[in-house]
Amino acid sequence: MRLATYLHHGVQRVGLVSDDHSSVSTLQLTDQEHALGVLSLIDRSHSGQVSPAANEPAIPLTQVKLMAPIPRPRRNIFCVGRNYHAHAQELSASVFKDNNADPNAWPIVFTKVPECVTGPYDTVQLPFTVSQQIDYEAELAVVIGTGGKNISRNQAMSHVYGYTVVNDVTARDVQMRHQQWDLGKSFDTFCPMGPWVITADAFDGLHAQVRCWVNGELRQDGNAELMIFDIPHLIETCSRGITLLPGDIIATGTPAGVGMGLKPPRYLQDGDLVRIEIEGLGSIENRFKNEIADGVNTP
Repeated sequence: MRLATYLHHGVQRVGLVSDDHSSVSTLQLTDQEHALGVLSLIDRSHSGQVSPAANEPAIPLTQVKLMAPIPRPRRNIFCVGRNYHAHAQELSASVFKDNNADPNAWPIVFTKVPECVTGPYDTVQLPFTVSQQIDYEAELAVVIGTGGKNISRNQAMSHVYGYTVVNDVTARDVQMRHQQWDLGKSFDTFCPMGPWVITADAFDGLHAQVRCWVNGELRQDGNAELMIFDIPHLIETCSRGITLLPGDIIATGTPAGVGMGLKPPRYLQDGDLVRIEIEGLGSIENRFKNEIADGVNTP
């Protein structure tokens, strides 16, 4: 199933997207559940409630505005750095070379705040008074359905509710300035997400093909098979001593081809269009625009 959160006539709703991606059927949920987006369906599944029925007739997707499927996660998004062999190699000579110098040792895990999530086709703000090195990172994100602590890799996939697409937008200069990554990863609108959540029974996340285009130029093209740490390993790692909750999101890392890794580096500029597609899942496309500088302090 493809489960979407969207606005129809200005009202937020959750629905089931048709197999041909042409329409969406609104699910019979309470207003409070619709406000949570797809998170409400994860909560229902976790508590063993019956899946809600869909209203008819279906609404053409052209008549709705797709939002992030989980518009506001309950807590920070777990993110994994340098998790594709080629991406680790392209940054091996960068300022991050001494940060977990052996990328095969342990996953690099950081977080993005919930408030940076934005829609699959929304404008991403370039905070040009704070950063001049904004980068893109195409990623497959795992959505947890059944929580747990100290989950073994052998049981990890049974905890997956589904998958979505994210762009782990990054301010590289801020990331370097603070050494810890959270600030450079968490500016407003720095996590476009969508276009929906596809449930684990309908998609093979272990073999996902991840691609990214900037202004029509293919920059990233990698398969999840090339991850240093696969999805079961990441779930096992993130749950060590930490209870994962239904609705938690784990962004699994990005393939080679980020702007910082190009020679010379090519960072995003005002007006750039970034499209990220995961084959069999869906795509997101975001225009990057300079934000209004009023009230923003220079570094």
